[in-house]
Amino acid sequence: MVVYHLFLQHLTSSLLAVAFLSSFGSSMLYGYNLAVVNSPAEYIKDFYNQTIVRRNGSGMDKESLTLIYSVTVSIFAIGGLVGSLTVGMQVTRFGRRGTLVHSTVLVFIAGVLMGFSRLCGSPEMIIIGRFIVGIHSGISLSVVPMYLGEIAPKNLRGFLGLVPSIFICIGVFIAQILGLHEILGKEEHWPLFLSLVVVPTFIQLMLLPWFPESPRYLLMEKRNIHATITALKWYRPKSNIQAEVEEMQEEQRSLSSVETVSVLQLVRDPSVRWQLVTVLVVNAGMQLSGIDAIWFYTNAIFENAGIPAHQIQYTTVGTGAIEVIAGLIGCFAIERVGRRPLMIGGFSFMGVCCAGITFSLLLQAHVSFMRYVSVACVVGIIAGFCIGPAGVPFLMTGELFKQSHRPSAYIVGGFLNWISNFTVGFVFPFLQMSAGAFCYLVFCAVCVGVAAYVFFIIPETKNKTFVEISQMFASRNACEIENQPLGITDQLGLKKMNGYGALVPGDVDKMDRTEK
Repeated sequence: MVVYHLFLQHLTSSLLAVAFLSSFGSSMLYGYNLAVVNSPAEYIKDFYNQTIVRRNGSGMDKESLTLIYSVTVSIFAIGGLVGSLTVGMQVTRFGRRGTLVHSTVLVFIAGVLMGFSRLCGSPEMIIIGRFIVGIHSGISLSVVPMYLGEIAPKNLRGFLGLVPSIFICIGVFIAQILGLHEILGKEEHWPLFLSLVVVPTFIQLMLLPWFPESPRYLLMEKRNIHATITALKWYRPKSNIQAEVEEMQEEQRSLSSVETVSVLQLVRDPSVRWQLVTVLVVNAGMQLSGIDAIWFYTNAIFENAGIPAHQIQYTTVGTGAIEVIAGLIGCFAIERVGRRPLMIGGFSFMGVCCAGITFSLLLQAHVSFMRYVSVACVVGIIAGFCIGPAGVPFLMTGELFKQSHRPSAYIVGGFLNWISNFTVGFVFPFLQMSAGAFCYLVFCAVCVGVAAYVFFIIPETKNKTFVEISQMFASRNACEIENQPLGITDQLGLKKMNGYGALVPGDVDKMDRTEK
């Protein structure tokens, strides 16, 4: 009851609004673009084939058509990879919120290209559009968790950190609903279906600039004291601002420099060696678990499982609803049970379900009800993923590193995330053709391996400050945590006023004169 009271006390309307808005216009698009190519797959392939016939006088064989469609699906991940590599530079220059606002232009360009691709008779416009919208997702998939992790009080970091994962699930669900034959699942509607990404982005562009930037970014990187206090009061109207600033100062004292380190410096830094290994394992495992194969090729998987064609689209929509429910369960459970149980339980359950798909597909020729076991295992993989592995890796990437290392950590995590995403999206159709049902055992091994790593290596970070988390890894990294005194220009004078933190006017004037 006490935990629930503190939860409600710190969860302000402004925090909730910025979490929903940033996730709605960014994270949701990632989920939408994962699933949007599933329903109109055959229509897009027909468009490709008809265009080639019109240009060359003859169509493509099945293997070539599969290849070009695999490129269409997986080029989204290549764009995400490119976008993730620019995160460090952008968040340092534009800030967390500023990066989200600036990147919206990419979605409008991609939406126009994909929306007019059939009118122009150009398959290339679809592929380029998927690449550009992938760049946007590569940026937002790292920046949204970073932004929310920095504006959230420590007892809400888990909850707000999983809000983007819920919107990813909602994006998948919306794509599945709109992909029904009764809505946008007809052949003439697929260009509109692909271009609808501009709608949530436009709403985000209109509203997000009215919210403040991350207070940590404003204080520790921009040294803008007035903007920091304004942002904190916006996000915490009834909280102790003094305690928050003192925590930031403690983190600042533990840094040898407040300058953002490069990826190379991050890799060479022995004080974050195990944090970096953890980011590599959980981000690669998140994608190599096979979840993208399920999202990209849900209809094909159900078809191979023997589900009647007219039932497949409704079965797919049912899995989307379960995704959202599982995401909500994880979001509301994380501050109670912690990060580790959600990760261990989620990956373990996915591993069991991957093995279950293999056995059910092998036995369905002899036992008719095994087709439904296959569907249940697909649902289990999705539910297990959405409860924990969908969002906790991004949350962990922000929690395991302090301000100076965080952008580069997101670059490394994002790079591996998208490389793995591309590999699965591109290779899975060919792996399925060559290995058949046994291809899911590869995903089973990955899931079990990641669950074991989390169990033996990663400590619980629930309700810990960034400095405390670094200290937890200090002994494993065999190094001391630096703790340097702040200079005069880095100190904030605060006093208690009616129980809340407030700037001492004299100290502000003194600091302003010092900075000048």
